[in-house]
Amino acid sequence: MSDKMKQTMRKIMCLPVVALLLVAVASCDGRQEPSAGLCRIHGVAPNPNLEGKQIFLVPLTNDTRWNVDSVVIRDGRFAFERDTLMMAKIIIDYHFRQGFQPLLVVVEPGDIHVEIDSISSAHGTPQNDSLQMWKQITEAHNARQFALRKDGRVAEADSLHLAYKRYTRQLAANLREGVLHDFLENLYPLTYQKQMPDGRIVTVNADTHEEMQ
Repeated sequence: MSDKMKQTMRKIMCLPVVALLLVAVASCDGRQEPSAGLCRIHGVAPNPNLEGKQIFLVPLTNDTRWNVDSVVIRDGRFAFERDTLMMAKIIIDYHFRQGFQPLLVVVEPGDIHVEIDSISSAHGTPQNDSLQMWKQITEAHNARQFALRKDGRVAEADSLHLAYKRYTRQLAANLREGVLHDFLENLYPLTYQKQMPDGRIVTVNADTHEEMQ
């Protein structure tokens, strides 16, 4: 992990998570770049154990072998170019990926700067900057929620998770449209369908799990 990422994670973990959620929602204005153009991913893999290993750019949907790109890491660097808007993940060859974090990226026009390590990161385009912010908050949330549940503080953990879901929904709303908007919006829908014992299909509030009237 780079010193910059270590400093970022320390700062996030030291802040109250709910306060951090509010700051993040306020800071995202949802502006997007035009969709036309080429996506250039400039990657670094500083760990010498990855030298000469294959790394893959895998679409989250339609991930057939015809749509998966792969390159070999040389001198700690790799690169991809795509002209298709999509959510994707960057992953190491499965024989060697233990200890290296897979990375979600938005393939969109522009230059994306990626680091693959025990904590991976991406920045450089509007949606990837927002995705990186969401990822850092998600990691802080997960760590805090795990600690609360381990201590038996279930109500606090549930309350924290509800705040996190609302933040994710608000971030999607702020983005208004685009690949990342669609991805985040589908993570925590407001309602879901449930079949009742009498056979009825009802709409249920996803936060309270109560039937909506």
